[in-house]
Amino acid sequence: MSGKIDHQLFSAQALTQEPCPKCGAALQLRHGKHGPFLGCSQYPGCDFIKPLHQNDGHIIKELGVPCPACGHELVLRQGRYGMFIGCSHYPACHHIESFDTAPQAQAEETQIPCPDCGKGHLVERKNRFGKVFYACDAFPKCKFALNQPPVVGQCEACGYPLLIEKKLASGTKYQCADKKCGHTQTEIKNGA
Repeated sequence: MSGKIDHQLFSAQALTQEPCPKCGAALQLRHGKHGPFLGCSQYPGCDFIKPLHQNDGHIIKELGVPCPACGHELVLRQGRYGMFIGCSHYPACHHIESFDTAPQAQAEETQIPCPDCGKGHLVERKNRFGKVFYACDAFPKCKFALNQPPVVGQCEACGYPLLIEKKLASGTKYQCADKKCGHTQTEIKNGA
């Protein structure tokens, strides 16, 4: 059994003493796929629910940047699917931005040409969990992506023009970025 105490459940027990604001019946603590919530005891006749976790878009931080839609300040909010940037004047203004389009979080271009399409360049991006990966900026036409930092160099085994950097306990190694090859080498060889 875990030693972690969920203080929200204690506050939920106190909230169950309050009547349902919709029909006046008792509220019950229930569990769903998004976590615990309070629900009316008269369900399905009454469909009142109240989530216990704060995933309602509450403000985490003010950013000091004007909203391009209305001019009010942009804020960092916590929502059901993670953090996002939105207008502080919500619900009058519905402007939102993802971290990829935010001015302070632009994807960094590595100036390494994409070995797959040859037209785009590899850029650093973050997935929805915050993990960094490198992908072609010609997406969606080119779907080339890497999980480790790319390095310009040639594979000793197959001649592929891109390597990935792997930091190991034994030192830094370079692996061929071509998934079919996967050759590992200790030095970067440039094409002749």
